[in-house]
Amino acid sequence: MIVLKTGRELKIMREACRISAGALKTAGMAVEPGVTTAELDKLAEDYILSQGGVPNFKNYQGYPATACISVNNEVIHGIPSKNRKLKQGDIVSIDLGAEFDGYHGDNAATFACGDVSAEAKRLMDITEQSLYKGIAAAVSGGRIGDISAAVQSFVEANDFSVVRKFVGHGIGTSLHEAPEVPNFGTAGRGVRLMPGMTLAIEPMVNAGGYDVKIMPDGWTVLTKDGSLSAHFEHTVVITNDGPRVLTLCEV
Repeated sequence: MIVLKTGRELKIMREACRISAGALKTAGMAVEPGVTTAELDKLAEDYILSQGGVPNFKNYQGYPATACISVNNEVIHGIPSKNRKLKQGDIVSIDLGAEFDGYHGDNAATFACGDVSAEAKRLMDITEQSLYKGIAAAVSGGRIGDISAAVQSFVEANDFSVVRKFVGHGIGTSLHEAPEVPNFGTAGRGVRLMPGMTLAIEPMVNAGGYDVKIMPDGWTVLTKDGSLSAHFEHTVVITNDGPRVLTLCEV
């Protein structure tokens, strides 16, 4: 069931999303050679708690950390570790969220660790641009497929591929709600977009093919061909005046 949010609910969600965005920025600013992914995770958790929020990834279906931190050919769900030190040239995807007063925020971005290759920089740029292409298509009266097609067409026109096994989602009193928001599809198809719908739009883009594999830890997702991957995400609300990004950082 798709739940349309009231003005009161959106006010609370904005706070959850503000906290989520601040935590993402805090962790992202600390990405540099020699830092461990566990250190980034602690920074994110400390920020969320300091703002009166609760890390909503931690213990979700057994996930052990506040943030998913995925490096290079890791697509999503990388588990932070005190033994994983970042290196010059790595690209680091951080995905996290916060719960506030029963409502959730969710966002992600990929950060460069020092100087990165031209291919990595282009992948990050195209992935971030594809997110905003998808957001621009999230118009009241349109369809979920409009978002999907906008992301896919832009990514593929730039010779990258969108991951198909994992998709975006609705969000609200649960971290994952209906509807699913694929990053591939056909414009004009799918669920009708209506004011009050809140969506986590999140392109996951690979430099090579779109196939992925899951590691034995049951969480970490890798590109099947070993190519680099990038991930960007915002929580967005559909309004009569166009889409509004809720996960904007003010810190």
